[in-house]
Amino acid sequence: MSINKVILIGNVGKDPEVRYFDNGGAVANFTLATTERGYTAANGTVVPDRTDWHNIVLWRGLAEIAEKYVKKGSKLYIEGKIRTRSYDDATGNKRYVTEIYGDNLELLDRKPDGQGGQGQANAASAASSSTTVSAIPSPPLEEAKDDLPF
Repeated sequence: MSINKVILIGNVGKDPEVRYFDNGGAVANFTLATTERGYTAANGTVVPDRTDWHNIVLWRGLAEIAEKYVKKGSKLYIEGKIRTRSYDDATGNKRYVTEIYGDNLELLDRKPDGQGGQGQANAASAASSSTTVSAIPSPPLEEAKDDLPF
């Protein structure tokens, strides 16, 4: 048995690029930054923050959700699998790309004060749950917000 599962919480680096196919399918691509906090060791050595960038790929309904609700700077929870593919560049060199194929997407941004934007959260949660591949149903976005440690 083997498992290929990735869980990321981070900030979107650029607006999603969404493409539609002739058959009506959609794919969204964007980057997600995750940061490990730096620290100062007991001997005074300073270890700086470390940011990793991940290439995210979302298909079908999740791609459409990303197009509507995800913007540069958005905070996201992404569950999926890691995939590596190769291609030959213009000069004939073989290149490798590692991507995260998302199966589940949760919007973690708080709503701005004064806006009742519950429709957006509910629409994203409802659309996400209909396209989520998960054995455990995720809680509605409003309930999950209270359980977050930040």
